[in-house]
Amino acid sequence: MKKAERNKGFVFKQFEEPFQTPFDKLFDIFKELVTHTSGDFDEAIDWLRELDKEFKLTTPEYTIDDFIEDLKNKGYIVERIGFGGEGGTDLTSKMEKALRQNALDQIFGKMRKGKSGNHKTNYQGHSDENTGDFRDYQYGDSLEKISVTESLKNAQINHGIGDFSLSENDLVIEDTQFKSQMSTVLMIDISHSMILYGEDRITPAKKVAMALSELILTRYPKDSLDVIVFGNDAWPIAIKDLPYLQVGPFHTNTVAGVQLAMDILRRKRHANKQIFMITDGKPSCLNMPDGTYYKNPMGLDPFITSKCYSVAAQARKLGIPITTFMITADPYLQEFVDEFTASNRGKAYYTGLGDLGEMIFEDYEENRKKRIR
Repeated sequence: MKKAERNKGFVFKQFEEPFQTPFDKLFDIFKELVTHTSGDFDEAIDWLRELDKEFKLTTPEYTIDDFIEDLKNKGYIVERIGFGGEGGTDLTSKMEKALRQNALDQIFGKMRKGKSGNHKTNYQGHSDENTGDFRDYQYGDSLEKISVTESLKNAQINHGIGDFSLSENDLVIEDTQFKSQMSTVLMIDISHSMILYGEDRITPAKKVAMALSELILTRYPKDSLDVIVFGNDAWPIAIKDLPYLQVGPFHTNTVAGVQLAMDILRRKRHANKQIFMITDGKPSCLNMPDGTYYKNPMGLDPFITSKCYSVAAQARKLGIPITTFMITADPYLQEFVDEFTASNRGKAYYTGLGDLGEMIFEDYEENRKKRIR
């Protein structure tokens, strides 16, 4: 008797939305709102109520007030009472971590489903060491990294022993982690132009910083990430303060930002050091020796740009490459960015806001593969 062959092909069925509790549905929206409002709980809730009126997000059985009560019970927010008796609501460290994880899922998850082969998690010939953890196979992974035992076990669980088959969804990779370590300083432009012209540029930059910090804290704990902001001056901010980052009425002091980044990296012992700079505008401000500011927002001032080229060259001599992420498509400013990049022998990306996170993540992991001195 001729053995019957099993038909193979695509199986189509009605899409079923993954189950979410009423709290989880609102929580996903709330995390976005509280990021956009720079941690202002009351404003985020006001926006949530407006969205509820328009899109019927809640039911009589589960209201916005029930959601707020759950946020308290789950430890995401805490009531605050000031010395004068005034009340308020603060985000907890648990909520701050949830915001970082949300940003990481948005950017990293998008990368995993995006361009094939652009984001690999295993590399050959660079002294990788196994972590003992497993992850799903991704297109572009080396076949020799597939864990045969774990993959066969998955196939048996998913398809049974009697009708055995092995699919791509069954494959898992034994994860690896680099022995090399990286020190990164992320510079974020908080000049006033980051919210001008009807475009919110600070929120995507803030999300990238939160996602990158969460990636390093969880996946590369031996690496270091310092975040600094620059306007008229430059100063460091703590990772926990990223959700509350706001734009100020500032000019753009690129020199002060790079100088502070170099000072931070000089104290790091890691062999690999780098600066990522997110900016949307031209340099327009300098600190003068007498403590005053030299400002010129009109065009590219040669006095300011020459100082920028000089500090970029100093970073090059220290073996610190600068990668500039220019989030506007202004041909006039490309001349400056190109010259700045040439002075440092670094890299520059002219990117839209939607591509910012993916580019930074790809560049970060690419640089971990090699000494970038």
